[in-house]
Amino acid sequence: MNGVLDDTLLADPDTLVARDTTGVLRAAATAGAQVRSAVHACAEAGLDRLRGHRPRALVFLRRPGVSGAVADLVTALLGDRCPVPVVHTDRAPGWIGPLDVVVVHTGDGTDPELAESVAVAVRRGAEVVLSAPDAGPVAQAGAGRARLVEPRIPLPEGLGFAQALAVALVTVSELELIGTAPDLEALADALDAEAERDHPGHEPFVNPAKSLALRLAERTPLLWGVDAAAAAVARHGADALATHAGVVAHADALGQAGTLAGLRVAVDVGDREADVFHDPFEDPDGPGSAGVAPPPRLVLLGTGEEDPQLISRRILGREWPTADLAHPVEEVPRGTRDAALLRAGLLALRADIAAVYLGLATRASLTA
Repeated sequence: MNGVLDDTLLADPDTLVARDTTGVLRAAATAGAQVRSAVHACAEAGLDRLRGHRPRALVFLRRPGVSGAVADLVTALLGDRCPVPVVHTDRAPGWIGPLDVVVVHTGDGTDPELAESVAVAVRRGAEVVLSAPDAGPVAQAGAGRARLVEPRIPLPEGLGFAQALAVALVTVSELELIGTAPDLEALADALDAEAERDHPGHEPFVNPAKSLALRLAERTPLLWGVDAAAAAVARHGADALATHAGVVAHADALGQAGTLAGLRVAVDVGDREADVFHDPFEDPDGPGSAGVAPPPRLVLLGTGEEDPQLISRRILGREWPTADLAHPVEEVPRGTRDAALLRAGLLALRADIAAVYLGLATRASLTA
């Protein structure tokens, strides 16, 4: 679903806020508060008792929502130097046992498959960190045995990325799997700053989320991460576009996506064929209309120090002249502590807010 963009709406904060009847924009802006509240909730849940425990394996139970992208991001941040195996699965594996630590995040406390997996994990003696609502079968499955981290901030579907990320980072920090523990207060501050940049009252030319929404409107977004953390954020961005704007996007790691011949041709040809003077009201059968695929818009995402185009040249032997670059080295300068984490969190939030803006401005929001 790619609706026609009402770009005047993005410059009209009063109408934007009025159209956002369920308060999704306001909820998205709580990412920094989500991190702070999650850190406090982790302390109350006793995650500090994990300190010094070396698990046989760290297991991420992936369920619908943000948990998969968060697991990918944390795994990327752990890197090859993580001293234990990291396993991603959608069900508790048959070998799970008392030497393992299981990390779970869900916004759906009624998920029956997850409830079953949590029950299996705690029954077999695994240490379970459960980020979930305190009511419902999932919480009941871990009652008294899982370390339940309850969300403090009510959130619409798809907006719990920061909360889930904070819980996972506290867990791996207490387990001493990540080296120097990341500064989560700095992450919260970076998310607050991004939310301020993306405020509805700011014009699109100074608002990164509005600018991104305009760039993706009436296009087929191709979100390619040039490093593992950026690829995780790209996948989250595709989920956000689907959830909040009904837009189908392709998201992958650059090394994989850039080898797909059809996509390479689409990127190289798409911008040459795009007509900047096309009027969807005068020509309803043109690009973006039903049955006609919108031209692609490639966005290269990066969380590291190196320029995404240089990485592409090294990996694929080419650059992408028409690509947009999402590499926030101005917001998070090179050499900053935890720079990859801060940039990843910032880009995930920007994707969320851009998707909400796009949904509101195309009258296609699935959450309104």
